[in-house]
Amino acid sequence: MIKVVRAKLHGIHVTDANLNYHGSITLDPDHCDAVGLYPLEFVEIWNRNSGARISTYVIFGERGSRCCVLNGAAARTCQPGDDVIIAASWYCQPTELATLKPRVVTFHPDNRIADRLTYDVTAHDDGRHDFRIRVGEPDNSQP
Repeated sequence: MIKVVRAKLHGIHVTDANLNYHGSITLDPDHCDAVGLYPLEFVEIWNRNSGARISTYVIFGERGSRCCVLNGAAARTCQPGDDVIIAASWYCQPTELATLKPRVVTFHPDNRIADRLTYDVTAHDDGRHDFRIRVGEPDNSQP
C-alpha cells in the first residue's frame, strides 16, 4: 500500500484563527464538495507563508461563506490571510493509481474558486507511470 493524495484545496486563504475552539479546520461546504472532502475527515495543512505543517479534521462552516478557519491548537500555526494547501489522502495499491482521479481546486485571494484540476496517472505495461494535471475551465459562477 502507498499513501496518495485524494483531494486538495490549493492556495485557499485563512479567514480566521480561533484558539478557543476544540480543534479542527472549518471550511465552506461548497469548497469541500468541489473536491470531495467530508466532515470529520483528517487532512494535512501546509502553510505556504510560514512552512508550518499540521494535521487536523474538517468541520463544515456556513455554505457560501468561503471560510477557512483554523481552530484550537491549529490556530497557532496560521494567521488570517495566510495561503495554505489542504490535502486529504488515502491508501491504495500502486496498481490502482491509474484509476484514481484526485480533484484539486485553486483559489483567488478572496477564496473564490479559480480553477478546477484533476490529477491523472497513466500506467504502462512496462511498469512505468506518466502523470499530468488536467486543467478545467475557470469557475466564474461564484460571486
